[in-house]
Amino acid sequence: MLNDFKTSNMDNNGYLDFVKATLSNHGSLNAFSDYKGDTITYNQVGERIIGLHQLYKELGINKGDKVALIGRNMTSWAVIYLGTISYGAVIVPILPDFNSNDIHHIVNHSESKVLFTTDLIFDKLDETKMKDIMGIVSINQCASIVDNTDGKLQIAVEKLQPFFKGDGSSFSADQLDFPFSSSEELMVLSYTSGTSGFSKGVLLPHRSIWSNIKYAQEHLILKPGERVVSFLPLAHAYGCLFEFLWPFTMGCHVTFLTRTPSPQIITEAFRQVKPHLILSVPLILEKIFKKRVQPQLEEGKVKTLLKIPGLNKVVYNKVKKKLLEVFGGEFREIVIGGAALNKDVELFLRKIGFPFTIGYGMTECGPLISYAPWRESRKFSAGTLVDRMEVKIDSKDPYNEVGEILVKGDNTLLGYYKNQEATDEIFDEEGWLHTGDLGVIDEQNFIYIKGRSKNMLLGASGQNIYPEEIEATINSLEYVQECLVRDNDGKLEALIYPDYEATDAEKLNKSQIEEKLQGVKAEANRILPSYMNIQKVTLFPEEFEKTPKKSIKRYKYIK
Repeated sequence: MLNDFKTSNMDNNGYLDFVKATLSNHGSLNAFSDYKGDTITYNQVGERIIGLHQLYKELGINKGDKVALIGRNMTSWAVIYLGTISYGAVIVPILPDFNSNDIHHIVNHSESKVLFTTDLIFDKLDETKMKDIMGIVSINQCASIVDNTDGKLQIAVEKLQPFFKGDGSSFSADQLDFPFSSSEELMVLSYTSGTSGFSKGVLLPHRSIWSNIKYAQEHLILKPGERVVSFLPLAHAYGCLFEFLWPFTMGCHVTFLTRTPSPQIITEAFRQVKPHLILSVPLILEKIFKKRVQPQLEEGKVKTLLKIPGLNKVVYNKVKKKLLEVFGGEFREIVIGGAALNKDVELFLRKIGFPFTIGYGMTECGPLISYAPWRESRKFSAGTLVDRMEVKIDSKDPYNEVGEILVKGDNTLLGYYKNQEATDEIFDEEGWLHTGDLGVIDEQNFIYIKGRSKNMLLGASGQNIYPEEIEATINSLEYVQECLVRDNDGKLEALIYPDYEATDAEKLNKSQIEEKLQGVKAEANRILPSYMNIQKVTLFPEEFEKTPKKSIKRYKYIK
């Protein structure tokens, strides 16, 4: 069944009204920049949207038709997204990390009419495996590179080029004519990679995007002209909503990090752009903490100072100041999402008063489920339930007994595209969406996540073991870059990818590294409850394959 629970009081034309308002009110402000590249204003965005509408009209694209879009974060990607949804077509954002076979499959499965792609990704595609599309358009060149319409696509794209080269002076918001879209109409068809095998097409209606944006406008703070760096994948709901769709409605200036976002490149961009709000996944923050902060705290002199009341505050203030500078120095808050933050890192950041908070969501909720501003956030919590949503824990005692987190409300998906079986699995007969995540709540609806239900292991004496908790402990130890805990014939095994920067600094060979990892095992078992003790440690030779949220694709390593 599809979700028939409707609470929507979506304003008029939903998110499209926000787009029209921001183009009307912020025309001369800078809208988008490619990092170390060109900048365009809101007027130029409006001009390009009008050009895209003309392109779709000439191609005979109808309201509800699908348009696929793939590429790294960049100005043209954002413009095509806005031009597509404001025409009434359905955007199909595809993650650039998918392999070519998956991209072919998604374009075909979604029944997309046109594919927009960067040249780099086009080079690995085979257009003969996507025979039903009208053609392929280069994002970089604004040019037709595959035309299956006997020249019609090429002519239409050539007419589009002047719009993409204009300075915006000819644009007026009066030229905008967006079709009306009801709350239940489809806006985004998002193919998530997830951690459970091949991705499913998530059907996100207008009410889901509107509800998420409305919440952000009312509970997070951004002002016209303020700056955001977009480095999370735009094809993923988290980055798309909070680094692009919402800041755009506020009249902000979004800088797209067009390269692969390593911590070094990200922090370089932060120092130059000085963003006012930062979105991140835990892995980025943890790596910065591990490389920039932890070594200082372990220096002999600093260790001594930390034991002296009064002086330890001086140390903490210096560390906080340095961290603030690393992130540009002008941000109000860092919002962490996508996975659990290492508990030791969280406790330390709270101790020094660092402005961060942890939210929770999933693509199927477009993405937000819970959030709290950093001053109101609670230790180890993922925030409180957002507006227009309900939550319950599937346990006898939701305050104390772990159960699956169930939600319903405006943010939820319609279902999975062409996959009734998966739709029936995620929604129960009462319309509750089963998140697959385990947790508890408190009386104020703060959510505390304990792990993924599908990841839970059963201990020898029947205890519930959440591998994420063990991994968080191991990841905090020396010589560990990352790890994955799995069941190996009834025994807990930790696959550990070593911190080769640390081992190289000590000039350790393979046998010495393996010896160090046995020490990691002993230290972890000393910290963990006995039923969570690791029986085996295995050196893993390379980084684990990850989703765009930087979660390990666990299913690939489970026996």
